Amino acid sequence: PPHTHPRASEFLVVLEGTLYVGFVTSNGDGNRLFTKVLNKGDVFVFPIGLIHFQLNVGHVNAVAFAGLSSQNPGVITIANAVFGSKPPINPDVLAKAFQVDDNVVDYLQKQFWYDNN
Repeated sequence: PPHTHPRASEFLVVLEGTLYVGFVTSNGDGNRLFTKVLNKGDVFVFPIGLIHFQLNVGHVNAVAFAGLSSQNPGVITIANAVFGSKPPINPDVLAKAFQVDDNVVDYLQKQFWYDNN
């Protein structure tokens, strides 16, 4: 899932398979998406603090090695933090932020609430 490491950059080396990877730049840089399809032997670096992801897009299992530039990188899984917070974020705040109906927010919060309990 999309996540960030607030105190570290991450590098990823693909040992087997095919991964679709990417990261999103900051608001000040226009929230630009950078993506790449990685194959065996490819390396990718996710800059410190930026939201990033990896997805197996091949037809076989993928194997990758990841390393972080800190012993204490932290991790924030975006959807879990936003929809699974305890106590929950007021649905009105999220509905306005994501420009969706309150029922959509309620549905998403319930998915993450059940996953975390």
